[in-house]
Amino acid sequence: MNKPIGVFIFTLSVLFYYSGYSQKPESANNVQVSELFLGVQTMPIKLSYSIKDLKKETNDSTYIDSKLSYKLTDDTWKSLEIELRARGNYRLKNCYFPPLKVKIKKSDSKDSPFEGNKSLKIVLPCLVQRDNNDNVVKEYLAYKLFELISPYHFKTRLLDVDLENVKRNSSKSYNLKGFFIEDDKTVAKRLEGKVYERKMHPLSQEPVASIRNALFQYMIGNTDFSQAYQHNVKVIYIDKEMVPIPYDFDMSGFVNTSYAVVSVIPGERVSLESVTQRKYRGFVRDEALFEQVRQEFIKNKKEMFSLLDSHEHMFENADEFSIAREYLSSFFEVMVNNEKFKTEIVNSARKE
Repeated sequence: MNKPIGVFIFTLSVLFYYSGYSQKPESANNVQVSELFLGVQTMPIKLSYSIKDLKKETNDSTYIDSKLSYKLTDDTWKSLEIELRARGNYRLKNCYFPPLKVKIKKSDSKDSPFEGNKSLKIVLPCLVQRDNNDNVVKEYLAYKLFELISPYHFKTRLLDVDLENVKRNSSKSYNLKGFFIEDDKTVAKRLEGKVYERKMHPLSQEPVASIRNALFQYMIGNTDFSQAYQHNVKVIYIDKEMVPIPYDFDMSGFVNTSYAVVSVIPGERVSLESVTQRKYRGFVRDEALFEQVRQEFIKNKKEMFSLLDSHEHMFENADEFSIAREYLSSFFEVMVNNEKFKTEIVNSARKE
């Protein structure tokens, strides 16, 4: 008769310990979120550069000089001197609009919404095609969904981008959706931690944060990540624990871009035929911790759908919104079903 009671008490102890760590509120940190990422309205910006020169002449250490104009809430425009380069791997090689890395001098950003952000990423549509802006909105929403379930995340800000592609004889303008992503060093500073650059096994990471990341990746149907090799995952050292924070979700089933392909994962058999199929890629953990994180997602279900619904008006194609919403619904069908959760998540967890 005493054994079940002991197991129950142990389980409660595990839940209490890890929930105390993993839900540390950001308000406890001394470093405040910058004005740029406190804003909830879409920010209009203007960029002007040669896409050809950007791809050809920039790299990890080489930038080009440019300007970024931004619209304030009183409808006035201001400009910043910036340095700009192309970034990314797949998107850099395959996209017409490469993702961008922006550097801003501290003196130039003073007393502006950009103050406190020396470096930023900008995500743009990949190609000039139908639904390109909808894909950006969906990827932005993926970041916001993770923000709902984890206090450890990248801040983002949605953009209306007026992009002028400068050519020798003529120029062409594009009206695009985009979003800023907080720099990883800014994230680490905000969370009072440090960016951890080296390879590490996911089982060395804080258990609840690791499960939370893996279950989120399952939710959005993303296999294009590696917690060990820090592929599309940054690890931040916080409170003597390693915490994974995901980014780059364009290959996920939730975003479902036209160019998305099932990721090839070294050492793993991934029997997926489409990016919209899901596979849990987390590791075996204490079952009580799986249950804890499961309940976190279920608790935030209503807020997740409210987030999606509040952005419905931004979709140019109503079908894209409906499909994304149905995809999220199919995830919660697994979450609320004990048998499915056991089969799809707990029993599918990796052992090595």
